[in-house]
Amino acid sequence: MITEPEIEAAIAECVGKRNPDANTVRTLAALYTIKEHLYPEKEPDHFADPGKMIDGYSYALAPDQKPYTISLDSDTDFARVIEGRDPKEIMPLIDEAMSILASVYPACYDAIMHKLQ
Repeated sequence: MITEPEIEAAIAECVGKRNPDANTVRTLAALYTIKEHLYPEKEPDHFADPGKMIDGYSYALAPDQKPYTISLDSDTDFARVIEGRDPKEIMPLIDEAMSILASVYPACYDAIMHKLQ
Protein backbone atom coordinates (compact mmCIF):
# COMPACT_ATOMS: atom_id res chain seq x y z
CA MET A 1 0.00 0.00 0.00
CA ILE A 2 1.19 3.51 -0.75
CA THR A 3 2.22 5.45 2.32
CA GLU A 4 1.20 8.97 3.20
CA PRO A 5 4.79 10.31 2.89
CA GLU A 6 4.98 8.84 -0.64
CA ILE A 7 1.74 10.59 -1.57
CA GLU A 8 3.01 13.84 -0.04
CA ALA A 9 6.25 13.55 -2.03
CA ALA A 10 4.33 12.97 -5.28
CA ILE A 11 2.07 15.95 -4.52
CA ALA A 12 5.10 18.13 -3.81
CA GLU A 13 6.64 17.05 -7.13
CA CYS A 14 3.47 18.02 -9.04
CA VAL A 15 3.13 21.32 -7.21
CA GLY A 16 6.79 22.09 -7.86
CA LYS A 17 6.55 21.72 -11.64
CA ARG A 18 7.52 24.92 -13.37
CA ASN A 19 4.97 24.70 -16.23
CA PRO A 20 2.22 22.27 -15.20
CA ASP A 21 0.10 20.81 -17.98
CA ALA A 22 -3.28 19.07 -17.94
CA ASN A 23 -1.70 15.72 -17.03
CA THR A 24 0.01 17.29 -14.01
CA VAL A 25 -3.30 18.73 -12.83
CA ARG A 26 -5.08 15.38 -13.29
CA THR A 27 -2.29 13.59 -11.42
CA LEU A 28 -2.46 16.12 -8.60
CA ALA A 29 -6.24 15.72 -8.33
CA ALA A 30 -5.88 11.94 -8.24
CA LEU A 31 -3.18 12.14 -5.56
CA TYR A 32 -5.32 14.40 -3.36
CA THR A 33 -8.29 12.04 -3.84
CA ILE A 34 -6.20 9.02 -2.89
CA LYS A 35 -4.77 10.82 0.13
CA GLU A 36 -8.24 11.88 1.29
CA HIS A 37 -9.54 8.33 0.87
CA LEU A 38 -6.63 6.49 2.49
CA TYR A 39 -5.68 9.03 5.13
CA PRO A 40 -8.72 11.13 6.04
CA GLU A 41 -7.99 13.87 8.51
CA LYS A 42 -9.94 13.45 11.68
CA GLU A 43 -12.09 16.47 12.41
CA PRO A 44 -12.53 17.28 16.08
CA ASP A 45 -16.02 16.61 17.38
CA HIS A 46 -16.95 20.11 18.52
CA PHE A 47 -20.45 19.05 19.44
CA ALA A 48 -19.25 16.49 21.98
CA ASP A 49 -17.76 19.23 24.17
CA PRO A 50 -19.29 22.66 23.45
CA GLY A 51 -16.70 24.24 25.74
CA LYS A 52 -14.05 23.45 23.13
CA MET A 53 -15.90 25.00 20.23
CA ILE A 54 -13.69 26.82 17.77
CA ASP A 55 -14.89 30.19 16.56
CA GLY A 56 -15.85 29.78 12.93
CA TYR A 57 -14.98 32.26 10.24
CA SER A 58 -18.00 33.97 8.82
CA TYR A 59 -18.14 34.59 5.11
CA ALA A 60 -21.14 36.84 5.58
CA LEU A 61 -20.79 40.44 4.53
CA ALA A 62 -20.98 43.22 7.03
CA PRO A 63 -24.40 44.91 7.06
CA ASP A 64 -23.05 48.02 5.36
CA GLN A 65 -20.86 46.11 2.87
CA LYS A 66 -22.03 45.62 -0.71
CA PRO A 67 -21.32 42.21 -2.29
CA TYR A 68 -19.17 43.50 -5.13
CA THR A 69 -18.11 47.07 -5.48
CA ILE A 70 -15.76 48.82 -7.83
CA SER A 71 -12.53 50.14 -6.40
CA LEU A 72 -10.07 51.93 -8.67
CA ASP A 73 -6.76 53.38 -7.62
CA SER A 74 -7.14 56.40 -9.87
CA ASP A 75 -7.93 60.07 -9.56
CA THR A 76 -9.93 60.46 -12.78
CA ASP A 77 -13.48 61.78 -12.90
CA PHE A 78 -14.64 58.38 -14.17
CA ALA A 79 -13.00 56.54 -11.26
CA ARG A 80 -14.52 58.93 -8.73
CA VAL A 81 -18.02 58.52 -10.19
CA ILE A 82 -17.98 54.70 -10.19
CA GLU A 83 -16.09 54.22 -6.89
CA GLY A 84 -18.06 51.93 -4.58
CA ARG A 85 -20.78 51.19 -7.15
CA ASP A 86 -22.05 47.76 -8.11
CA PRO A 87 -20.45 46.49 -11.37
CA LYS A 88 -23.86 45.22 -12.52
CA GLU A 89 -25.00 48.81 -12.49
CA ILE A 90 -21.97 50.12 -14.41
CA MET A 91 -21.30 47.38 -17.00
CA PRO A 92 -24.37 48.05 -19.19
CA LEU A 93 -23.27 51.68 -19.48
CA ILE A 94 -19.72 50.66 -20.38
CA ASP A 95 -21.07 48.14 -22.91
CA GLU A 96 -23.14 50.86 -24.55
CA ALA A 97 -20.16 53.23 -24.59
CA MET A 98 -17.97 50.53 -26.17
CA SER A 99 -20.58 49.96 -28.90
CA ILE A 100 -20.58 53.69 -29.69
CA LEU A 101 -16.78 53.73 -29.63
CA ALA A 102 -16.69 50.79 -32.09
CA SER A 103 -18.83 52.79 -34.51
CA VAL A 104 -17.14 56.16 -34.14
CA TYR A 105 -13.48 55.22 -33.44
CA PRO A 106 -12.94 51.60 -34.52
CA ALA A 107 -9.14 51.79 -34.11
CA CYS A 108 -9.52 52.93 -30.49
CA TYR A 109 -12.12 50.20 -29.88
CA ASP A 110 -9.79 47.56 -31.36
CA ALA A 111 -6.89 48.78 -29.19
CA ILE A 112 -9.01 48.53 -26.03
CA MET A 113 -10.30 45.08 -26.97
CA HIS A 114 -6.74 43.94 -27.66
CA LYS A 115 -5.64 45.11 -24.19
CA LEU A 116 -8.58 43.34 -22.57
CA GLN A 117 -7.75 40.05 -24.28
